[in-house]
Amino acid sequence: MKKIIFIYANLMFGLLCMLNVSAALAQNTQVTVTGIKSVKGQIVLNVFKDNKSYDDQKPYKKLLFEKKDIVDGTLVLNCTLESGIYGITLLDDENKSGDIDKNLLGIPKEGFGFSNFYMTKMSKPSFDDFKIEVKSNTENKIGIKVKYM
Repeated sequence: MKKIIFIYANLMFGLLCMLNVSAALAQNTQVTVTGIKSVKGQIVLNVFKDNKSYDDQKPYKKLLFEKKDIVDGTLVLNCTLESGIYGITLLDDENKSGDIDKNLLGIPKEGFGFSNFYMTKMSKPSFDDFKIEVKSNTENKIGIKVKYM
């Protein structure tokens, strides 16, 4: 019986150590969103790890934020990401549908944006255009300016 208790205690200790290591790798990341026109709906951040996941529209993480703390069209969001390279897309989801609404021509009817990149052309940017690096042991700050068509 003592042997079984000892094994379970060691197993639990090992699991706790693993959780602490993964928590230590996660970094607080501050995302400042500017240019928000409406307090209706929510902000959706899709976090992509590479070009393939971005092209396939399969985000690594999808984060939802309420818009209650907007000040003069600006909202500061905090999220946790592990160190690495990411591309973050933003949707100003005014009707909380979870997807970007488009008109008959395919032009977005809701606001959108990309990490540290402001879209000036009409074409979809590549992952390399808006990828960012989240570093360990540093303040990670990302800016996203919302664009409306």
